[in-house]
Amino acid sequence: MQQFKPIRVPDIVGRKGGRKIVMLTAYDFTMATLLDSHADILLVGDTLGCVVQGHDTTLKVTLEQMIYHAGMVSRGARQALVVVDLPFGTYQQGPPQALQAALRLLKESDVSAVKLEGGGRVCDSVRAISAAGIPVVAHLGLTPQSFHVLGGNKVQARESQAAAQLLRDARALEEAGAFALVLEAIPGELAGEVSRCIGIPTIGIGAGPDCDGQVLVINDMVGFNAGPAPMRFNKEFGAVREVIDQAATAFAREVRAGTFPARENTYEAAIPSGVAAG
Repeated sequence: MQQFKPIRVPDIVGRKGGRKIVMLTAYDFTMATLLDSHADILLVGDTLGCVVQGHDTTLKVTLEQMIYHAGMVSRGARQALVVVDLPFGTYQQGPPQALQAALRLLKESDVSAVKLEGGGRVCDSVRAISAAGIPVVAHLGLTPQSFHVLGGNKVQARESQAAAQLLRDARALEEAGAFALVLEAIPGELAGEVSRCIGIPTIGIGAGPDCDGQVLVINDMVGFNAGPAPMRFNKEFGAVREVIDQAATAFAREVRAGTFPARENTYEAAIPSGVAAG
């Protein structure tokens, strides 16, 4: 039997400035098993609200839904570190609420770490969760849970004042105890500067090549998304939707033609006397 060495938080921290970190989203057991040997981190993202549930934003995802999906991913991941998003409404009231949600996620879904969005306003929550022994990934730049405040999915921190604030937030989150930082939809030069100025790994999504790692939403990455068009930073590395369409078309054609199931797809047995219709 093949032996797997699980990736732990210190392994990710140790990759700072070294071999690039690969993070992908996963939402169920099957996808986790497929991605496990390729990714260092599997993120059970609240993006499932869009790509799985069909909502326009991530805001409707509940804690119970995150626990449900994270549990499936944890069962499928034997090697990758599993991180789960704290969904909107589970940490906005402050550290006690945030810690309670993080505790439930770890105890009920067996993940290794949690992720939450925001800068200085969430530092106390990051500190409380970390102090309880739960590893935390922070998230700056385009933070989807702030969709309405930001006015949609737009590139962030293009102006010097906003860039300076993002850098201050990154340092504050590191000081609060975050072990990694996701940077989303910010200029590449800024992401590179943040990466050089903090001691924890940065993982970019639409943040240029100078981060310590990269993440994409799996549905966008493999060309399997029925929702809104992905942002410019996405790259399709596959065409899964086309494969499914072709397979479903072939299946429907054979069923309607009466050629499926064929003999090799059918079980055979002698029919006892008196059972045959007639």
